[in-house]
Amino acid sequence: MDETRTAPHSAATRPEEALPDDAFELVGAGWREHRPALHRPGWRQRLARLPLLPLGLLLLLVLGCLCAPWLANHDPAEFYLADRNTPPGSQFFFGTDSLGRDIYSIIWFGGRASLLIGLLSAAVITVLGVAYGCLSGIAPARTDALLMRLVELVQSIPVLLVLLLAVSLLGPQNALSIALLIGVTGWFALARIVRGEVRQIRHSEYILASRCMGGSFGWIMRRHLVPNVISAILFVVISAVSTSIAMESTLSFLGLGLPVDELSWGSMLALADKALLLNTWWVILIPGLFLVTALLCITSLGHHFRRNSVRGPSNL
Repeated sequence: MDETRTAPHSAATRPEEALPDDAFELVGAGWREHRPALHRPGWRQRLARLPLLPLGLLLLLVLGCLCAPWLANHDPAEFYLADRNTPPGSQFFFGTDSLGRDIYSIIWFGGRASLLIGLLSAAVITVLGVAYGCLSGIAPARTDALLMRLVELVQSIPVLLVLLLAVSLLGPQNALSIALLIGVTGWFALARIVRGEVRQIRHSEYILASRCMGGSFGWIMRRHLVPNVISAILFVVISAVSTSIAMESTLSFLGLGLPVDELSWGSMLALADKALLLNTWWVILIPGLFLVTALLCITSLGHHFRRNSVRGPSNL
């Protein structure tokens, strides 16, 4: 009798029938710290998962721009009038434009301004979008509805139209002012994403406990809200860099961005109309190739991080 009763218990506790270590997957806040060290991928595995080709090309472009004084073989601001519209050759690797400037040297020096505009604009978009989205997501229902209606109203106006109007009214711009204008007019989509993520966790116990203990909005946003929405907005933040670079190039192509004497990939395209008339294809093709390569690499990295954030366990 006793053996019959204890048989199921002894069978259930056999070592060979025990559940494996990976039968369950930890989720929730702080799941990475409690994950067994055996299941943590090493740096080689993490490196193998990265899109190596886009990452390598982007690193080469960034390093080339940082090392521009050593890579350039001519003064990028010098006008070689006797060699205007010279095709690519041994003296001018990428040729010269209609002003006689060396395109090879301008690309490396101009990339600095383009990348700087992209990074500064993305930073402004991130700060404004995250702050506004967190404020709207944690606010009462009526306040949240009012804040979202304002965002929808402003977002209904094309960004390029707002930028064209602002640049026309403010006059000549520099890299810093262009970056601020692009950032101030481009954070609305990010704010709506952050607001949606915050609305899902606003009634979580740890947030309610922080509010009951007198935690300020800034403290709650910094300690609880931002860490939980960072994976959801990472793709938008990275894409903002490429979008800002493309927007500056568009403004410069229309003659309303950086002046021609301020070197950037966008300002080089401002001479595209003359290049088409003079059949100097290298003035458009080579800077455009560098610009498109940088945009594609940044976008590819953004897609990679978005796929990883979707696959991983949620912190919400």
